[in-house]
Amino acid sequence: MSMKNKRGLTMIETVVWIAVFIAAMTAVVVTLIYFYRTNAYSIEQASAVTSAQRGLEQIVRTIREGAYSSEGAFPIVSIAANDFIFYADIDEDTLIERVHYYISGTNLVRGVIEPTGNPPAYTALEATSTIAEYVRNAEQGITTFRYYDELGSEITNYANWTAVRFVKVTLTIDVNTAKLPDRVTFESSAAIRNLIGK
Repeated sequence: MSMKNKRGLTMIETVVWIAVFIAAMTAVVVTLIYFYRTNAYSIEQASAVTSAQRGLEQIVRTIREGAYSSEGAFPIVSIAANDFIFYADIDEDTLIERVHYYISGTNLVRGVIEPTGNPPAYTALEATSTIAEYVRNAEQGITTFRYYDELGSEITNYANWTAVRFVKVTLTIDVNTAKLPDRVTFESSAAIRNLIGK
């Protein structure tokens, strides 16, 4: 009889243990769901900010490497408030790529054209990738690219692109403009090394 009681208690203990485990796991899952629901915006904003920081670092690094094209063209193709086209070696090969950074909606996009043929020509379509999302520059009236000449004077006449020696980049990020925290703005700058002193 004591064996039956012992087996019965073991079974009861097992059932109780499983019930406690399920209750604990349910509490953990409910807590995680509540956390993500209440903090989803903050998490998304943090992710967008991190992505924008990486994107800004990439842009600045690429601008520094601006160079004469593989066909001998001047390093800068065109400049605008939210659009910048220039040549740079982005993949450390023997050829120079045509790089295009621009705002499209709320995305900062990079387009790249690899030169092809002999002599090299930039006739292919741009291969595009999104560098940063939730960029609010256009809707907030914030200039993404500002250009400066060798004396440090800002270039506001975009037809004067051959005078550019230094570029300042600004990105304003906000996942949801209707919610706090407010937007986050990053700035960085780069001198085009191959044009310094020319």
